[in-house]
Amino acid sequence: MTGADPFPTLRAKLRSKRTESFGADPAGARMERIRRSPNFADGAFQNPLGARTRPSGSSLEFAKTYFQKEQRARRAPTGTVPVHATTLADLAAPPTTGLRLTWMGHSSVLAEIDGRRVLFDPVWGERCSPFPFAGPKRLHPVPLPLAALGPVDVVVISHDHYDHLDMPTVRALAGTDTVFAVPLGVGAHLERWGVPADRLRELDWNETATVAGISLTATPARHFCGRGLRNQQHTLWASWAVAGPEHRVYHSGDTGYFPGFRDIGAEHGPFDATMIQIGAYSEYWPDIHMTPAEGMRAHLDLQGGRPHGVMLPIHWGTFNLAPHAWSEPGEWSKDAGEEADQPVAFPRPGEPFEPAGILPVAPWWRAISAPLPVRHWQTATPAAASGGAPVVARDLDVATDR
Repeated sequence: MTGADPFPTLRAKLRSKRTESFGADPAGARMERIRRSPNFADGAFQNPLGARTRPSGSSLEFAKTYFQKEQRARRAPTGTVPVHATTLADLAAPPTTGLRLTWMGHSSVLAEIDGRRVLFDPVWGERCSPFPFAGPKRLHPVPLPLAALGPVDVVVISHDHYDHLDMPTVRALAGTDTVFAVPLGVGAHLERWGVPADRLRELDWNETATVAGISLTATPARHFCGRGLRNQQHTLWASWAVAGPEHRVYHSGDTGYFPGFRDIGAEHGPFDATMIQIGAYSEYWPDIHMTPAEGMRAHLDLQGGRPHGVMLPIHWGTFNLAPHAWSEPGEWSKDAGEEADQPVAFPRPGEPFEPAGILPVAPWWRAISAPLPVRHWQTATPAAASGGAPVVARDLDVATDR
């Protein structure tokens, strides 16, 4: 049969395999619920404050910056990242204060809170990409195998980008009894990958679910979504406020700075710990990711002038996603914390710590970092944003000997 495809079934399977990591578009009752959302207008989810979701400025200028040889060298560690060696043994004993955080790298954090275990944005895959052979690759191994982590009460997903929603990790967790708390629309991906609908808690902004005595509220963020070739903005992005009987924590997901942090803090804080995105920022996309100075400002806003908890910087160190130097987010977060006189934890990947205990604060990244360039960093923050005290009251030149 001239012109006929002799292998239609095989080709269909291969196409399905290639696109499976893209997930699934919301449809049916889920899409009807999305259309009723107060945060959905003109056929797409909207940000609480306008945001450019595509790189600003010249694409050629960005490409020159991103692919320049010297810049590429700075965007990776110069040696082996010191992953914590005894994570599994350390997690075997319960936290003495009732709250313990373990940064697994990037935005993946295990929060043990009042006897329950909450896993934020788990990414155990080798690449944050729809393809196993291309895309940003891990700069350090995961601290322990996912199967060794043990039971998790709830997995919380902030949005559906590949560095936060990892298909292989979700499929592995789908075989457990854990519940998934996700923003509205994201459940379509998880159902395609084997998560039963009755284990999904799919929330719009300011909606709350309770799992095993833990309250989980999807709170606003300033970002965007999308996994496939078509980016229809039909899945929501969120930050999360999580409260147990005694402790409260906040996970920012990905977000640009916006005044709504004060409202989240007033409604759901104060927090014993905030997990704040401070990496993968750039002048080319200033509206959708925060710099370290903005991250500290968000942390203070979330506390609303009340006693401040500990800030854990996330979204850095694991994947190369922006033009800045690999160690810059850690170094500048340390500076921002010192300037604002705020406690900031800097664990190595896999190093558990209790916010009410002794914090890991050693700048472990300095031993494996190329010298940072001398850059003029505009850090002044209005006093009103932080309850009367500027977050950072001067411009900072990052020294090359760090």
